[in-house]
Amino acid sequence: MTDASTTPVEALSGISVIRASGDCRDWNGIRYKTGMAAHNVGSTSLSMNVATIPPSGVAKAHIHVGFEVMLFILEGRVRHEYGPALSTVVDNEAGDFIYIEPGVPHEVFNLSDSEPVVAVVARSDATEWENIIPYDRETGAADR
Repeated sequence: MTDASTTPVEALSGISVIRASGDCRDWNGIRYKTGMAAHNVGSTSLSMNVATIPPSGVAKAHIHVGFEVMLFILEGRVRHEYGPALSTVVDNEAGDFIYIEPGVPHEVFNLSDSEPVVAVVARSDATEWENIIPYDRETGAADR
């Protein structure tokens, strides 16, 4: 895994470029490639990277506090269990776009035991990770 702080950013006149980054973070069952956020390109309200959920992987229940998320599934099949007590289910596959409103509890499952899920993830939060909290599906409590 690479250190996101050492991934080179080409800061051009008004455009920044990161070329073919490696994985920089393994969080909650998801691997992330170094992407763009406040810490490396100075964005003020956006972040974006590529997430991979390994075969049979699960991103444990969590909530995005105060920011929106949009995903585009590049590879694989994924299930979101979401809402109160995570009682609502939607399945998605390569080619699907997904929008997650702020504050919606959700847990994410790779539906394959042999193929990863790969998705482009865009957030309306330039800090990327600071405003994500765990959610307990049994109690409905968010850990602030």
